[in-house]
Amino acid sequence: MKSKLSDICFYCKEKIAIAELSRENYISTENMLPNKNGVTIAASLPTTIQTQKYEKGDVLVSNIRPYFKKIWLANKKGGCSNDVLVFRAKNDIEPRYLYYVLANNSFFEYSMATAKGTKMPRGDKKALMEYGIPDFDLKEQHKIASILSTIDDKIQLNNKINKNLLQQIMTLYNKLVKNSDWPATTIHDIAEKVAMGPFGSNIKVSTFVPKGVPIISGNHLRGYFLEEPEFNYITEEHADRLKNSSVYPHDIIFTHAGNIGQVAMIPDGCKYDRYVLSQRQFYLRCDETKVVPEFILMFFHSTYGQHELLSYANQTGVPSIARPATNLKKILFKCPPIEVQLEWKAQVSPLIGSYINNRDENESLASLRDALLPKLMSGEIDVSNIDI
Repeated sequence: MKSKLSDICFYCKEKIAIAELSRENYISTENMLPNKNGVTIAASLPTTIQTQKYEKGDVLVSNIRPYFKKIWLANKKGGCSNDVLVFRAKNDIEPRYLYYVLANNSFFEYSMATAKGTKMPRGDKKALMEYGIPDFDLKEQHKIASILSTIDDKIQLNNKINKNLLQQIMTLYNKLVKNSDWPATTIHDIAEKVAMGPFGSNIKVSTFVPKGVPIISGNHLRGYFLEEPEFNYITEEHADRLKNSSVYPHDIIFTHAGNIGQVAMIPDGCKYDRYVLSQRQFYLRCDETKVVPEFILMFFHSTYGQHELLSYANQTGVPSIARPATNLKKILFKCPPIEVQLEWKAQVSPLIGSYINNRDENESLASLRDALLPKLMSGEIDVSNIDI
């Protein structure tokens, strides 16, 4: 064993001008995705003159609430906020190997164990460099990184395919509504129910149980359809007491505070028959004799639908939508006859099915990667005789 992380890497402290950055290469804790899912495009750039710099091959780790496991192996040059740690491999270290050292769940557990603060824990930069690491030569580092990268490459390919599938679905939606003379109606007219998550304080951590009714948070609403990574759970009895907070397949979930604009539907074939919302969510249950839920989902992901939804957001403080359930009902949209919508659904259903299958495969691949990673790092799986 090498004694500590500082033997293989160091913190990069270079600076870069904000003028050299764009939303595509600026990274903050907000646009780093949890559970090792990389990054997305930033909502905006900071107003400072300069910020931290990173280079291709650096490993970026969010230093706020390490249990979210936000990490990214940079594939380009850019800048990041001060709450993101930039690790750079030393000359005799494979950068991808450094990434997997830091992506190991044991590193995030160590980061939490040595973190400072309780409500918003931050990793202790000095303590992190004391993290114990395995001693592999460069050839073995390359083999370990190659084995794990094969899995991550497949995950990335599935993500690209799914992005294309969503573009096809949106294209078919736009084709249906563009230049049409369908009558406008309100969400209120097609809603069976619109309701908020639990009123007042959020569901307390002390009430969580190992298995039960899963709690939906913003992390599960990153795409068009409910993501199903790790959940927290409450008992069936607790869920029953949370009036109007239970949601089911075909319900459309919105975030009204924080990452507003998130909209995802609970699809058929999901893992659970019932979910509950956390405090920052509200939902729409459609009257399916009047409208196809997938059609409304695409409306709220369209440019016009997003604009209408965000038009009720405040402009100061924490982003939030005023009176979300009430204002959602006011939104107008073009409503084709249900027969036309069902024909459209028949077109997009195979695309949605492929999307869900790819997403589910990614969850299995991520579980395989996370199971292999500690075995490779500990030497339990010997790579010395593997020919790569």
